[in-house]
Amino acid sequence: MSKLSPSSSERRSFLTRLRTGLVSFGAMTGVAMAQSKAASAASSWEPARHEKDDWFDKVPGKHRLVFDTTTVDGLGDAFLFANNFFRANKTEYGLDNSDLAVVIIVRHRSTPMGYNDAMWAKYGKTFATRSKVEDPKTKLAPKVNIYNDASFGEDLRNRGNTLDSLAKLGVQFGVCAFATRAASRAIAEAGGGDADAIFKELTSNLVSNARMVPAGIVAVNRAQERGYSLVSA
Repeated sequence: MSKLSPSSSERRSFLTRLRTGLVSFGAMTGVAMAQSKAASAASSWEPARHEKDDWFDKVPGKHRLVFDTTTVDGLGDAFLFANNFFRANKTEYGLDNSDLAVVIIVRHRSTPMGYNDAMWAKYGKTFATRSKVEDPKTKLAPKVNIYNDASFGEDLRNRGNTLDSLAKLGVQFGVCAFATRAASRAIAEAGGGDADAIFKELTSNLVSNARMVPAGIVAVNRAQERGYSLVSA
């Protein structure tokens, strides 16, 4: 018997299906390769390093923690939590204070708490308005940095944990330059002063263990890229 040859239409149908299959296979292979390349790129990503941020690596400690604060109440909570962090690591793990690297970023409305008593005595009304804070005893604008006075005790969110007491534990503070610029302009507008001169004055009157950072939000990012765990307070 003679074999039947496939018709031309059958051959065309077969070739069409074959081409479609090859195209689909190629597309799937291309997607898989792209996904593989993307995963490889993600796993090999490393953040850029900038000299302005090198101070994060100079804070001694085996464990790194950064607090991001934007309000006075949030900053008070950060003080309490930071103190607990040191206590728990000492009592439960036998770690010394020097084993812990803790940074508290003060930005937005918490920024004025990074200035010393002299600045609060001079510009307290402007700070109080911007930070929405009052002296819990007098109910007026504070004339001192209330977070550096342990006598307020339970009247404040920090519960007696002060800037100085945390500094003695080794805590470092990053004060937002953007917010400081804004505060300088507000003070100048209120009293007719020079904003640049006031900015320089504020940056020269920070609390212990504090430094100006280009922007608080940038410092929060850079800290995480250098291995600090983030707590938002």
